[in-house]
Amino acid sequence: MARTVAPVEPQLEKSLGEKIGVLIAVVVPFVATLYAIVLLWQQYVGWRDIALLVTFYVLGGLGITVGFHRMLTHKSFETHPAVRFIFLVMGCLAVEGSPLEWASTHIQHHANSDGEDDPHSPLEGFWHAHFGWLFAFKNNPAVYGTWLQRDPMVMFVTKYWLAFAALGLIIPFAIGGWTGLLWGGAVRIFLGHHVTWSVNSICHTFGNRPFKTRDASRNNFLVGVLAFGEGWHNNHHAFPRSAFHGLRWWQIDISAYLIRTLERFGLVWNVHRVKEADERKRTNAPRGNEAAWDLDVQG
Repeated sequence: MARTVAPVEPQLEKSLGEKIGVLIAVVVPFVATLYAIVLLWQQYVGWRDIALLVTFYVLGGLGITVGFHRMLTHKSFETHPAVRFIFLVMGCLAVEGSPLEWASTHIQHHANSDGEDDPHSPLEGFWHAHFGWLFAFKNNPAVYGTWLQRDPMVMFVTKYWLAFAALGLIIPFAIGGWTGLLWGGAVRIFLGHHVTWSVNSICHTFGNRPFKTRDASRNNFLVGVLAFGEGWHNNHHAFPRSAFHGLRWWQIDISAYLIRTLERFGLVWNVHRVKEADERKRTNAPRGNEAAWDLDVQG
């Protein structure tokens, strides 16, 4: 099925206040991580701090990969409203924006991947694709992902997403004090941000391309592991609707393992999988027929 491309409209430039907010979100975790490295070198870190780091990294990371990305943006599976709400809140913990903003931006990326209207196109440079795009323009949800605005749960979580994100700071502080806040909050956010952004930059620059797509998406093993399966990016761009990005046994995809587990317990259903015939067709598809490959990311 040919992908439905949204009409191109002028992008909206971020206001000064929005740019300052992005700057704070980028710089503060970075500075805090440098301070944490000093403490680590001086052995001023405990197992509780590391446990908070790992726990909230996993919660926020899976909230992005399973919740914001595969569940919300690509409708790769359906689930119970309570499970859906939990995943959306988990995604907010990563401090990567509201579910409405995140999903609509990603839809724009797929609609214009590696083109002029791709919000984080590597055509403008590696660092622009990594995080420079955050300071440039903001997505217009009225153009990309209009159905999201008709979803009461999405709009509720979007309205209060900063409050949910704050839980990712309050809880580590309540458990571990200032060092808990440092490791389970700031350092964890720093790592989560750069791993996610690496999908936009590294996975459109370095790696292999087992499937032919009309963009430069690539599979990268390291990002695949750190980003819970998102690093199998060429697989994903070839089959955007698939709930499983790792298509081979050795392609580690933690998000897929979680979805399979929930499916076995009846908590998710209508899980989209790639058919072997579609894999063969995409692998052997001739150049010049890219339009026939694209799948409808809106489902």
